Amino acid sequence: MPAALLLKASAPAARDVPEVNGFFTEGSFQPSAAVHLGVAVALRRGGLVAPALHDADALPLEVLMKQLRDLLSRARGGRLQRAEMADPTLTVTNLGELGVESVFGVIYPPQVALVGFGRVREEPWARNGLLGVRPAITATLSADHRVSDGLRGGRFLARIDELMQNPEEL
Repeated sequence: MPAALLLKASAPAARDVPEVNGFFTEGSFQPSAAVHLGVAVALRRGGLVAPALHDADALPLEVLMKQLRDLLSRARGGRLQRAEMADPTLTVTNLGELGVESVFGVIYPPQVALVGFGRVREEPWARNGLLGVRPAITATLSADHRVSDGLRGGRFLARIDELMQNPEEL
């Protein structure tokens, strides 16, 4: 499953559940009107950065894919701009390409949430009395409980699931 598709589903979900999109600073939560998705990128020489794709919820999928490729290339080449590192409102990490089934991520303060995606796997599925196999992925959420709770986190993950059921509409 292309990483851009996961980002494309995460962005409107973050817009729809604002408790996962913003910053906890000076003792209070400041939701963000914009969705700037931080993308966790492993560097070739070690370490991790999470530069932002700005206004990700407003980008068409093709543009998001292009910007993601560019961001990954520049991150691994050490050519990121300071602004890309300063303001992600929610971080997304995808360890599925490494075969990891689920991710239990660490939130990057002052952000209040991180969504993690594991590998795509085949699962049995029943519908209308028929059995079949379909692709499935595990999505996890790490959230700051000073801002959010399990109900809001569940709404966020359910919204991602809802959006991923019709990827052609993303």
